[in-house]
Amino acid sequence: MANVLDIRRRIRSVVNTRQITKAMKTVSAAKLRRAQEGAMAARPYAQMLTNVLKSLVSRANIYDPVSGEPLHPLLAERPEKTILLIVVTGDKGLAGAFNTNILKMASKFISSTIESKPDVNIDIECIGRKGRDFMRRRYPMAPPRPADETVADGATGVSPVQPDAAPKRAGRVQIVGEYVGVLGKLDYNFANTLSEKVVASYSRGEIDGVYILFNEFKSVIAQRLVAERVLPIKEIGEVDIHMAEEASEEERKQRLEAAKTAGVSVRPSDTTAVDEAAAKFGTAQVDYIYEQPPAELFRGILPKYIGIQIFHALLESVAAEHAARMTAMDAATINASDMIDSLTLIMNRARQAKITKEIIEIVSGAAAQ
Repeated sequence: MANVLDIRRRIRSVVNTRQITKAMKTVSAAKLRRAQEGAMAARPYAQMLTNVLKSLVSRANIYDPVSGEPLHPLLAERPEKTILLIVVTGDKGLAGAFNTNILKMASKFISSTIESKPDVNIDIECIGRKGRDFMRRRYPMAPPRPADETVADGATGVSPVQPDAAPKRAGRVQIVGEYVGVLGKLDYNFANTLSEKVVASYSRGEIDGVYILFNEFKSVIAQRLVAERVLPIKEIGEVDIHMAEEASEEERKQRLEAAKTAGVSVRPSDTTAVDEAAAKFGTAQVDYIYEQPPAELFRGILPKYIGIQIFHALLESVAAEHAARMTAMDAATINASDMIDSLTLIMNRARQAKITKEIIEIVSGAAAQ
């Protein structure tokens, strides 16, 4: 049995660890509340943009009346020979199985896609240090693009790719982009820049489908891993879920207990009033007068819709990461408390055994005299 001094050192060490995990839980809870507020603040704009597009669809021809082909390249569907997968993870650890679950689903997505489509190529955009490190160990980086492959103008006007300037591949699955440290202070500019890059690649025909894999966050309890199809756009305002994984009942219980002790709301925010107000714009039987032709507005706004989708996914992933870290630190704090109780019991037993031994030695010595 360890001596009392060693056990006391261990208890002090665990107490210090518990203070750290408790502080990290409090910080994560505060960041979670701010992330929820940020997601809610961006929702009215996204909802209104969606309804404006719906209104324009009813007032403009988005398909060729003769051939039936879409007039905007982001609506064009073609066989998926090359797809882009955007994987959103965290930059830091100590968040339980948050990053591990995302990377497992990414590996499952890649393997199932290759199995179902033997000729498909997969490009990966890594957002977050954990995802970047994981993908780097498994897949090569894409070679640099030829200098003449540049975007000519804005969202839809792109320079065509010359046959002799087609981008070379480093492998069937390759990494085409890495973004580390952008989620700590997330803003729309990053999502807009990434969406412009994605839109340009899709418009040039370099990729035939875009998927974003992230942790969908509705509340502390209502979370799930999803692989959402971003391009091509099938129907404006509708979410196209390709894969989804729900949290287990045990994980939900842990999140609930962590939220209760941290004072975080476990119910999703009520956005009914905001949604109804925004929906009136697209459904109202009013002949709106646009400054520009509806078709031209539609072509200009549709790429921004992609940027909003990516930004929304990043906001939810950040909130889910803080919720996962809060839950993990709550579990670590509880485990530290249990360990302190166990070590205290062991220390008391060791001290009692030492006292008993000393008493026996004193009594034996007195009896020997």
